[in-house]
Amino acid sequence: MTAHDTRADQATFVHEIRVGWGDCDPAQIAYTGHLPRFALSAIDAWWEHHLDGDGWFQMELDRGTGTPFVHMSLDFRSPVTPRHRLMCEVWPVKLGNTSVTFRVDARQNGSLCFEGRFVCVFIDPNAFSPKSPPEDMRAVVTANLRPE
Repeated sequence: MTAHDTRADQATFVHEIRVGWGDCDPAQIAYTGHLPRFALSAIDAWWEHHLDGDGWFQMELDRGTGTPFVHMSLDFRSPVTPRHRLMCEVWPVKLGNTSVTFRVDARQNGSLCFEGRFVCVFIDPNAFSPKSPPEDMRAVVTANLRPE
């Protein structure tokens, strides 16, 4: 799902997640361990949206480029519950020679629930060694770079 971002002349990518009862603990909020999964699902959806349906699976197996994570950080702001859809806004904030950093802000009913930074390294999956991003991936990231 996309919506127009009034802060810049770029489309904002938002991935909607249905948080289910099974995602929650006895306190009736999402298990902490599920929040990184929600964010990673949103980043995978960002790639799929920008690479004509190719997410991590296709990137690695069909395009010969893996993107394992080397850093993740999350700041928790408000509990995540099944009451509302979790709307995860995703955008790249930095592109290096062999890495990309994504930001994910997750909201429910307009309230910020968590925000995170996720750094991936582009690799050749056969050698498991770093490489520069392919030109089409570099172009997509560059076109969507936005400050934090």
